[in-house]
Amino acid sequence: MRAFITLFRLVVALVVFAGMSMSAAHAVEYGSRDEAKAMAEKAAQFYTANGKDKAFAAITEGSDGFKDRDLYVFVYDDAGNCVAHGANKALIGKNLIDIRDSDGKALIREIVAVKTAGWVDFKWQNPQTKAIEQKHAYVVRAEGYTFGVGAYDKR
Repeated sequence: MRAFITLFRLVVALVVFAGMSMSAAHAVEYGSRDEAKAMAEKAAQFYTANGKDKAFAAITEGSDGFKDRDLYVFVYDDAGNCVAHGANKALIGKNLIDIRDSDGKALIREIVAVKTAGWVDFKWQNPQTKAIEQKHAYVVRAEGYTFGVGAYDKR
């Protein structure tokens, strides 16, 4: 009987531990607004220093520090064409100037209208949670392109 109780306690402990490990593995880690701003500025500087081909490839692949948790870089030209995207390659080459968020906000128009740098707020699908969430994107202009990185509200 003692062996059974000891075995039972071991099984319960393993189940509890496994449950804790699984919930920790499914926890979403969010980048901050400060980290988003720094990444957007870094992307614009990388573009200026390395040129379009190298910069857009690194951004799209998420290499050179251009992807971190839920943070990724997106780049649009003045007409609203997506030229690089760190979370959804299918958007590259598409004109998204008229795309609207779930509240009807013309977010790409607002993003490409930023003159030098600033914040644009909108709702967007989080690639980690798949839920529509409030997002704050810091965007930076560099030589005819707008580089942005958005941070989702934390829960």
